[in-house]
Formats: sequence, structure tokens, C-alpha cells
Amino acid sequence: MKAEIVCIGTELLLGHIVNTNNSFIAKKLAEIGVDSYFQTTVGDNPKRLADTIRTGLERADIVITTGGLGPTVDDITTRIIAEVAGRRLILETAVLKELSGFFKRQNKKMPKDNLNQALIPEGARWLRNPFGTAPGFIIECGPKAIIALPGPPREMEPMMRDYVGPYLESKVQGSGRRAQGMIIKSKSIKLTGIPEVKVNGKVKDLLALSGEVTVGIYSRLGEVELKIMAKAHNEKHADIEIKKIEKIIQKRFKEYIYGVNSETLEAAIVGLLIRHKKTISTAESCTGGLISNRITDVPGSSRIFMEGVVSYSNRSKTLELNVRQAMLKKYGAVSSQVAVEMARGIRKKADVDIGIGITGIAGPSGGTKAKPAGLVYIALSRKNGTICRKFVFLGSRKEVKHQAAQAALNLVRLQLRGEKRKAQSEKHRSAT
Repeated sequence: MKAEIVCIGTELLLGHIVNTNNSFIAKKLAEIGVDSYFQTTVGDNPKRLADTIRTGLERADIVITTGGLGPTVDDITTRIIAEVAGRRLILETAVLKELSGFFKRQNKKMPKDNLNQALIPEGARWLRNPFGTAPGFIIECGPKAIIALPGPPREMEPMMRDYVGPYLESKVQGSGRRAQGMIIKSKSIKLTGIPEVKVNGKVKDLLALSGEVTVGIYSRLGEVELKIMAKAHNEKHADIEIKKIEKIIQKRFKEYIYGVNSETLEAAIVGLLIRHKKTISTAESCTGGLISNRITDVPGSSRIFMEGVVSYSNRSKTLELNVRQAMLKKYGAVSSQVAVEMARGIRKKADVDIGIGITGIAGPSGGTKAKPAGLVYIALSRKNGTICRKFVFLGSRKEVKHQAAQAALNLVRLQLRGEKRKAQSEKHRSAT
């Protein structure tokens, strides 16, 4: 079974909105075992949208659209789908009731324009939207189907997961595809602290794989993802094939791997700190609180995160963190010596196990030949000693800040990982 994804909206074509719907829907289709060979973005133009949907129906069994289901004049998706399917629009009283309830819960009167959203193509199955006013719908055209979903991800994703997923599962099972061995499973291995070019050099043999198991490499700012995909006749067989490749990747990149699938580096760090029963605090200059923000985004972080200080000025570094004025004068705010004092200062101030100090030049201005834009010093202080690392990051101000925060979190991970290895080594010695 093949599906085609059509994302609708002139704002997508102009780049005003980042299109995350494509990737979300494509992943869900792969999990179910539905192939997706074409993905199209089209603006709010009736003729081009109609032509795109007709082309999709020629090439695929299912066409999934997102966007254009709102109440405004440029929301044309429902009308165009009805025309393509040769159906008239009818007022769906159940949808009208849902819309009325949505506005009533907010103590608002429903605007007249929202009545348009209760018009559904005749014979279509409408899909409930608890997070907005745009209902989705499924309309079958002979052996094929068009599925219309709202554009906002917070509305589209639950609808895709709760309604469209089960519908497609039943279609796949009815076609006998699963019995023919066509389910698709994937697993992502997340790495940080190593550039893409080095990862690529170590996995050329895996990237050349074809057939039942394939491996892809994807680079993001500050990290690299290796995605393993397996086609098999059942989930157990797919898991076995994925595990074989995962073991190879684990062996080659053990010290760089921080998690799998959707796990973030900050979530991995919080988990490690909780398991090790360690607390942490941060003293940030160039990152402006980004590290503490990422840590506190993780549920349960209150168990390990005690305090965060943004000491942007030299005066703040002295008053809040006891950085000596003599050190600032001699070495400058952006120096390993000051980063070390910041890390020690926050560790003692917050009375925690680990203190992070970070100072640098985020750019694009402020750099010199000796201290260029992108220069960052990151220090990690513990009671048994303090370490400091120097980095020079490339990119915009925002990109430098992100990479600096990523490197700081990774420094914590490496320290805790080293502690784990030491504990395992001591356990082994005691056993022998």
C-alpha cells in the first residue's frame, strides 16, 4: 500500500512556517508498513491543489492532506477535495455540535465563519479534533481514499495517531501486506561530541547496506543520528535485524552515544544524575541560561537541579560567584581561569555535587585574533577537582549558544560515564 502526503499552505512555500508534519506522518506510515514515495507542498491555489490531489490518487492508494481546514477564505481544502471526489458538501450536525461545545467551553460565541467547518463532503467519515475547531475527515473513492487533517501539529498529530493510524492498520491488514512480510521498523542511535564527517568515515559499510536492513546518517547542530530501518514479515524478525546493526554501532561509537529514538541529551543527563544521586547547578555567561533551561525542561529535574545563575557581567561574576577581580583583570572574562572559578563558585554557593561554569564570545562581534567569536570555555567542578575544556564553535550567535550548551551537557555525561566505568572496574576487582 502506498500513501502520498500533501501539505497545504502558501506560508509553507514562503518558508514562514517550518513543515514538521511531513516527517511526523512519514514516520507513522513507516511504522504501519505503508510506503510513501512522494511528498508535496502546495499553496492555497484551487487549481494547483486539485491537480496535486488528483496526481496523488493516480500514484498512491491513500492521499493524506494537512492544512487548509480553517474558517477563513483561503482555507479551501475541504471544498477542493469534495470537487475531486465528486461529492457535494453537507452540513454535519455532529460537527456543528462539537464546534458549539468548543466555543462554549471558552465562554465565547461561535463566529459565523466557523460554520463553514461543519461542512463535510457527503459520505465522508469526520474525525474529532479536541484541540481546535477544524475536524478532519476520511473520504473513500472506490479502492482509494483521501484523508484530510488540520495543519497545526498539536491538532494533526493526535488525529493521525488516534484515528488515521488505526484506519490505515485495518487497510494494511485487509490487503494482506503484513502476511507478505512488509512491516517497517526503525531505531535511531543518537551521538554527540563527534562530527558527522568522522561518523561517516566509520560507517561507510553500513550506509552501503541495501535490502531488508538499511542505515541512514543525519546531522543536526551538535549531534549526529544513525537511523536503522528494517523491513520484515513480523516485528520480532525486524527487531533481531535492527539489534545486529545496533551492536555494531555501539561497539564503534560507545563513548559518543547518549540515547536512542526521541531521547534528548538533557533527558539523558537528568536520568544519569538521578541514577548516580548527584545534584548540579550552573553558572552561565555566554549561553544566557540555556543550559539550565534545557535541564529544567525535563520532568523530574527538580530532584537534581538546584540553582542556575546567569552572570553576564564581570560585576555579577564577582558578586554571585566569588570570581576574583584579579583573575578577571589578568585573564579576561573569557578564559579558562574564570570558567573554573565560576564552576567552583556555583558548586559551593548551591552546595551541589557538580558545578558548571561557562564563558565565551557568542558573536558575531566582540572577537579578536587571540579570542575569536565562537570561543567558549566550559568548566566542571566537583569536590575532588575541576576540569576545563576549550571550544571554538562556528555559526550564528544562536548556533554558538546551542553548541556550547550541548558541549556542557555532554561534559557532564562523560564525567558520569567515567564514574560508572570506574565503579564497574572496582566491582570486578573485588569479585576476583
